[in-house]
Amino acid sequence: MVRVYDARVRLLLSLTLLISTSGAAQTLEEWVHGKVAAQRGQGKVAPLPTVGPGGQVWKGRAANAPSIIPQFQAPTSLAPLVRVVRPGVVYISTRNEGSGKALGSGFLINPGGLVVTNNHVVVKARSILVRLDDGREFEGTVVGHDPNTDLALLRLTDAKDLPTVTLGDSDALEVGDWVVAIGNPFGFDTSVTHGIISARERVIGIGPFDDFLQTNALINPGNSGGPLFDMHGDVVGVTTAVRGQGIGFALPINLVKELIPNLLENGRPELGWLGITVQPIGDRATSKPVVVDVFPGSPADKAGLKPGDRVVSVGGKPVQHYQQVLRRVALLQSGAKVKIDVVRGGRNFEFTPTLAERPSVGALRAMNSGGSVEALGLTLRALDPNAAASLGVEPGLRVEVLVPGGPAELGGLVTGDVVVEVNREPVESLKDFDAAVGDAEQREPVLVRVRRGASLRYLTIKPQP
Repeated sequence: MVRVYDARVRLLLSLTLLISTSGAAQTLEEWVHGKVAAQRGQGKVAPLPTVGPGGQVWKGRAANAPSIIPQFQAPTSLAPLVRVVRPGVVYISTRNEGSGKALGSGFLINPGGLVVTNNHVVVKARSILVRLDDGREFEGTVVGHDPNTDLALLRLTDAKDLPTVTLGDSDALEVGDWVVAIGNPFGFDTSVTHGIISARERVIGIGPFDDFLQTNALINPGNSGGPLFDMHGDVVGVTTAVRGQGIGFALPINLVKELIPNLLENGRPELGWLGITVQPIGDRATSKPVVVDVFPGSPADKAGLKPGDRVVSVGGKPVQHYQQVLRRVALLQSGAKVKIDVVRGGRNFEFTPTLAERPSVGALRAMNSGGSVEALGLTLRALDPNAAASLGVEPGLRVEVLVPGGPAELGGLVTGDVVVEVNREPVESLKDFDAAVGDAEQREPVLVRVRRGASLRYLTIKPQP
């Protein structure tokens, strides 16, 4: 047993000492054997001598040596930052229909009384009361709101010369940056918590603008709509949601800055619409957005985009994820022209469609509907062969719409799944699907094989009785 252990030590030394000097190698070997002997209680070991980088088992820092990050300084206290920014944070209470009420937070962006908060804080409000850090209270009215981003803009009545915050640059944030949240959790106003940016571009299922900052700064009910500050005292996010214990999410302030002019002008964002359906290809590290469907007569169709095109940039900015394509298009107003760069068949193409106004949800569903299977509670559309080839998958039927609580949803299907087999029969068209279902009208369970991302799975759908 001792021989095996010594053999491993020699192997480690031979690998480590390939780039070390012969003198340092002997010193290191003596230290390793002394350490092993000491652990066995057979002797004492001297401190690890200072040798070259190739002559150490691990890298350590000598006493009084400079930091490997000389510019980094951990904050000793956040009190100076909090004192400066807290006057611009407000506390919101609403009275809703009946006896209902809600609590939330917000922040002043303008001395005339413009306040940013979350839509869900004020969407049902019959009256809104906003209190400043100095105790002053104002009535608030909703200037504009957007359910897709959960953002709302308020105006305070008879307000002037109010303290404001400074809006920062959320694109400059890095994972690990310190942040501070100030808000009104459970009605305890002026509550301060701190943490770091845990992740960026988180998708949490709120809407088409899923692009959240994740933080471990404690966020609780009542914090909604409050500011998330960086160490410069600038607002970099709007605290919006919490998932589980210690996981909070904030809307990036750069997205908020894009939406505010539209909320002021129109009361709602005029979302641009290109008229494509995009899916990712590959895993998250290598994911590329691919066009899987182009709506007939849409701006994309008129400009020449086709299923199977791989989108590489929007508006001159590279895109790596399909969410980036959706967000960058939707943030532009209808009537705007946007440059779309794609790869098609190994060649680069450039298109400049003129965006239309985003249709209503009902209109989009009508456009999406290729074939409705009422007994199973879903709507399907044949996957374009070019799109299937770009995605590297076999042809099939893409699930466009699911009836909430319907058989297909209860059976485990999700929007975006591609149905490739029904009752062990391959399907590429709605006609194939109808033929394969066959006995579904007789209320027999239907076995479907679907592709979801890179995996294939079987699911059973029980038709409605």
